[in-house]
Amino acid sequence: MAGIGHIDTQGSEASGQEYLVFTLGTEEYGIDILKVQEIRSYETVTRIANAPDFLKGVTNLRGVIVPIVDLRLKFKLGNVRYDHQTVVIILNVAGRVVGIVVDGVSDVLTLTGDDIKPAPEFGVSVSNEHLTGLGSVEGRMLILIDIERMMTSPEMELIEAELA
Repeated sequence: MAGIGHIDTQGSEASGQEYLVFTLGTEEYGIDILKVQEIRSYETVTRIANAPDFLKGVTNLRGVIVPIVDLRLKFKLGNVRYDHQTVVIILNVAGRVVGIVVDGVSDVLTLTGDDIKPAPEFGVSVSNEHLTGLGSVEGRMLILIDIERMMTSPEMELIEAELA
């Protein structure tokens, strides 16, 4: 498992794009490493009344109030457990800091255009409009998410609601 801490996003290779790989259930997902600010252990958050179930609450991160979304609940994966491998990926999207809860982080992979295939049009847990494609590297299949588009979408109720 990757160490918990600050992510160095300066050394990306010109031949491809780097993705942070994380797990939700048995699936592996990838998000653009440049959106990742840091990775933290899961800590209890402050619940917000009348928030959607997937919005676990907020936490104070060095003086910044950060909404925390549990992607396992958002994707309706069921059987959500919080254990020593559960982590929060802190993201910087649309000028806001938000956190996503995932089962674990495995590594950072560089994918080229040849490694990425179009997203399928059938039953996946993520809306196709939030997928950038499927990555295939080293015999692994990654579901690539446009995390900024997903986190700023109206159904997430994160960005617009807090600016109002």
